[in-house]
Amino acid sequence: MLLIQNGLLYLMETEETVAADLLIDQGKIVRIEKEIPPTENMQCIDAAGKSVFPGFIDAHSHIGIAEERLSVSVDESNEGTQPVTPFVRAIDAINPMDSAFHNAIAAGITGVMAGPGSANAVGGQFAFIKTDGRRLDDMIVLAPAAIKIAFGENPMNNYGMNGNLPSTRMGIAAVIRRALSEAQQYFARGQNAEPDFEMECYRDLFEGKIPLKAHVHRTDDIFTAIRIAKEFGLGLTLDHCTEGHLIADAIAESGFPAIVGPTLASRTKDEVRLSDFKTVGVLQKAGVTVAITMDHPVTRIQYLPLCAGLAVKEGMDRWAALRAITIDAARICRVSHRLGSLTVGKDADLVIYDGDPLEISSSVAATIINGNVVWPRD
Repeated sequence: MLLIQNGLLYLMETEETVAADLLIDQGKIVRIEKEIPPTENMQCIDAAGKSVFPGFIDAHSHIGIAEERLSVSVDESNEGTQPVTPFVRAIDAINPMDSAFHNAIAAGITGVMAGPGSANAVGGQFAFIKTDGRRLDDMIVLAPAAIKIAFGENPMNNYGMNGNLPSTRMGIAAVIRRALSEAQQYFARGQNAEPDFEMECYRDLFEGKIPLKAHVHRTDDIFTAIRIAKEFGLGLTLDHCTEGHLIADAIAESGFPAIVGPTLASRTKDEVRLSDFKTVGVLQKAGVTVAITMDHPVTRIQYLPLCAGLAVKEGMDRWAALRAITIDAARICRVSHRLGSLTVGKDADLVIYDGDPLEISSSVAATIINGNVVWPRD
């Protein structure tokens, strides 16, 4: 058992802090009380003068797929040979030995939604994983966790420049609709349908267990993603959502959440010319559930808390920014039953901070995943 004493706990289910002790047993939070007397079988951490948060979550990442080495052999984020590949699985490409996992842990990031890139109209299956481990199967929280779709420049450039479909935004939408329509017809046949590997990968999507994960920057692409999701009655997350602040009320009306970023990156494409740290705060104030992403390795994953702080600097409420990298991110990723808050019964994934994580001068005193201290490793 691991006992964290004297810390200021940010529970995150509500906007409150509690000066209390927290007890961990068998990888779960089992007690949160004002004072828990230590026993001989407890390892104790004195968190006096420190803040304790649920482990931070990046809701959109390519960690372990696009590794931090300059080589084609370690960037496997796109199966760019055909525009529709829903059957490829992130879990078959994520390398836990990517050094970025170490950086994530050192920054208090304990969970990530990781998956394919945006070269394809339908790109494949994301997985939600923890950041500590050597065998990916032991790190998985939810897989599949979403099916990637992408709009705009990336699929157009990947295929249209070679004279293939899709070469326009119309073509992208048509390709996605055709793929979803074929899946819909397959499931409508029920037991009369011949088993089809390429169709079965959509089952969790059409049963409402996982969402479409839409790469969208421009307002028109955001609206197209919403339109298609509603046509088929599917869940959806609006990833990047760069121009979301221009249509915040409409996104709120749609009911779909947004995962905003990577705002720390350069404006290297026409689609991101309006990228701004104010976007996530504008969306949140309009009533949209939001998370913040680094889109690693586009910007490095360890700067997630810093970007939450920059969002506060540009007008976002501080508690909302903290939720965007904890409980709201967990809700968007559909793992909040296990992660995202300091709650009895949830996984013991948390970070102890020496200072405010939204301030650049603060540092991580300890990161804990599954009840084990994984940073510092000594």
